Amino acid sequence: MAATPQVTINGIDELKSRVGEEIGVSEWKLVTQEDIDTFAEVTGDDQFIHVDPERAKETPFGGTIAHGFYTLSLAPRFSYDLFKLDGVAFGLNYGLNKLRFPAPLPVGKQVRMRLAIQSVDDIPGGAQITMLYTFEVEGGEKPVAVAEALSRVYTG
Repeated sequence: MAATPQVTINGIDELKSRVGEEIGVSEWKLVTQEDIDTFAEVTGDDQFIHVDPERAKETPFGGTIAHGFYTLSLAPRFSYDLFKLDGVAFGLNYGLNKLRFPAPLPVGKQVRMRLAIQSVDDIPGGAQITMLYTFEVEGGEKPVAVAEALSRVYTG
């Protein structure tokens, strides 16, 4: 069950007024080997660096690390915890402009996400939102993922 969103934004006009702002920072989420193994099973990405703790100890990471796309897949969970957009009928993921994984996310560490609104542009029937997702690992110096994500929301 999702937590109550930290921020409620009422409609596209209010969303436009928040361009350039950080909306919030999510709670920490512990990354478990079970989560990573499940993700590997679903996606078919069972590279040893993700699923074999003993073999992964011999790498420069010293243990298993999360898939980059696992990290990205946490964006909806964190977004729903951070904000709710009222005054729209529905929204869709539209894609990514940029995506980078600057640092590994070790299994057993905690991750969180910062969300900022970069732009809101009118489209027929609604708006396209460009958001910056910055995923941080607890105690890390660099983000583990940075994504410029596009969503579309429709009013009717």
